[in-house]
Amino acid sequence: MDNERQKLKLLHLMRLFYRHTDEQHGLTTPQLIELLAEAGIDAERKSIYRDIDTLRSFGFDIQKLPTRPTTYALVSRSFTAAELMLLIDAVQSSRFLTERISNKLVRGVAELGSKHQVRSLAKHVHVEGRIRMQNESVFHNVDVIHEALAAKRKVAFRYVKHDVNKRPVAQGNGRTYLETPVRLVYSEGCYYLIAYNEKHESFPVYRVDRMQGLRIADESAVRNEAIATFDISAFSSRTFSMFGGEAVPVTLLVSAEVMSAMIDRFGKDVEVTSVDEDHARLWTTVTASPTFFGWLAQFGTAVRIEKPAGLAAQYTAYLQDIVASYGEKEEDPAAAEE
Repeated sequence: MDNERQKLKLLHLMRLFYRHTDEQHGLTTPQLIELLAEAGIDAERKSIYRDIDTLRSFGFDIQKLPTRPTTYALVSRSFTAAELMLLIDAVQSSRFLTERISNKLVRGVAELGSKHQVRSLAKHVHVEGRIRMQNESVFHNVDVIHEALAAKRKVAFRYVKHDVNKRPVAQGNGRTYLETPVRLVYSEGCYYLIAYNEKHESFPVYRVDRMQGLRIADESAVRNEAIATFDISAFSSRTFSMFGGEAVPVTLLVSAEVMSAMIDRFGKDVEVTSVDEDHARLWTTVTASPTFFGWLAQFGTAVRIEKPAGLAAQYTAYLQDIVASYGEKEEDPAAAEE
């Protein structure tokens, strides 16, 4: 058994460096010898130096730290502490993750750092109050979609939305949808499947967590020019909250105060020409949908649709319907007294 442990000496030593050291924390040679002894491995000072040289030659960045006494540490690894924090924030901000899965992933990400970094990361994690999904079916569905894409097969599923009582209701009279998967997209905290519908020659979008009974169908996926030339970047730039609709070239008159928001949404390469010191004209393509109108409404008079006139008319009707809905109900006398 002792011989077997000695054969694993380098692996144990590497694990010690990985778990106990980083660019700010090291271990002395006596500490390394003591920790190896706890694992049942005898080591001498000279052998430790030889082992460190071997690990360095293999590619591990083990360095002397400027400390007294001299300490050794793994000073670089796959992710820095700041990068680990970014990964943890990304996990914590993902709405499609349940609390159990989120906590499991955070623990796994944190273990990529040293024990000192893990303690620091744990102090910064805050998840209270974040809205999360209530089931973990999304993980199964994502795997199925990836497999279907690789196998070039269609997927079959039922699609649900929620009624006023928060109950899932099957769409399309409960029929089974049969679609060609095109791209899997992560947007605004949710996964979406962009599919190709052969009957309508269109690209419908489905929330992955709302797909039930998802399976790979026996039927081969459709292959055509539309799918081969599908531009996910263009699709994402004009689609709001992955809400499908007709692609419409649009001209917007934009106030300077909201130009940053326009760049955030459409990118720095969006075509813009200044009109005066306070306004600019912006050209882009959007999907005409209530989601786009809702996004536009948040800017009030700071953004105006100039062209096309038809889209401006749709937006006007959208706003008028909202205003009208507040005038349809008679005022509650009891509420008025309050």
